[in-house]
Order: sequence, then structure tokens, then C-alpha cells
Amino acid sequence: MTTAQDLTIVSLEAPTEYPVERGDLSLALAGAELIDLLEGGAVALDGLVPRPVAPPETGDARLEAAAAEVGRAPDESVEEWLWRRGRGLAAEYLAAEGADDGGRKRPRWLGRRDTERPAPSDPQTRRRATQRWESGDPVLAGLAAAVGIHHESADRIEDPADDRIAAVLAAVNDAVVELAAIRQRRDIEDAAFDNIWRGL
Repeated sequence: MTTAQDLTIVSLEAPTEYPVERGDLSLALAGAELIDLLEGGAVALDGLVPRPVAPPETGDARLEAAAAEVGRAPDESVEEWLWRRGRGLAAEYLAAEGADDGGRKRPRWLGRRDTERPAPSDPQTRRRATQRWESGDPVLAGLAAAVGIHHESADRIEDPADDRIAAVLAAVNDAVVELAAIRQRRDIEDAAFDNIWRGL
């Protein structure tokens, strides 16, 4: 059981005003993996550059794959690593929970119905994630907040004491903000293109 698994379950279970964007979730999942690798001693931060230390002994194939990605690009920052590792990561984790929709998204205005939330494949994993979420775990709450899921006691949740974890959470937030800006630019460009065609 990993932080990324917990975050996936929270993204499926926790009530949100809008559905979680898949790209945002991918970046946060990559951050969750990196946090677990840092806490497990498999990776260290050299400033803001993740460096491999030792192979992880987690028994989790996805976390081991994440560890193998660390250090492949020289002097790659945490945020750069998030973008590279995060590509398509949400689909992988959602599929493992039986929740992959093939990339289809419900319209934002439909919101999310309880009956349409798939149950995670492992009840014990779901229970652990739920307990961690309800306890206000600062790492899980920080990652969830980055993708738009807010814990009810968010005002009382303390920042992680570990500077490495705080750095990863900050990088996740920065990457999600950058992705939102990219989406906004794309929407503006698409709208301008549509207006040109209407004027012809």
C-alpha cells in the first residue's frame, strides 16, 4: 500500500465540487511516489534534484518503476521529474482500482454521483486510505488539495516537518498550476480559432 494508491482512492471517494482532472492527478501521483521513495530511503534530494540511493524494497511494481526513473535525466529537477513520470500515470493507477474509463470524462456540470464511484479492488487498501484521509494526514491532504480535493479539517492540518516532503508538495502544486495555465491558453486559442471560422 502506497501514498499513490491512497491518493487514487481518495480521488474516487472524497466529495469534490468538480471531478479531478486526470492530468492533475497524474502529477500528484508522481509526487506521491517520490515522497514514498524519499521516506523509504531509496531516493535523496540534492537541492531540488532527486538522486537514486538504493533500490526500494517495497514489493510494489509501480513504486519500483518510479525508482528506476530517478536519475535517468541528469540534473532533472523534482518538477521536471513529475512531468516525465506523471505522463499517463493516472490511467495506470485508476485501472488498478478498476476505475479506468478509457480516458472519457463526465462533463463538469454533471458532477459526480455516489452510485457511479467504482469500489477499489481491495477493501483493506480502501480502509487504510480512508483512515489516513480521515486522520488528516498532511502528505495525503497536501497532494489531494493540489488536485482540488479539500479535507474538512484543512485549516488545522500542519505542513510536513520534513523539508524534502514540503519541497515535493510545492513542486506538485507548481506543476498543477502550470498545467491549468496550459489548459487555459489552449481554450483561448481554440475559441479564437472557432471565431475565425465563424467570421468566414
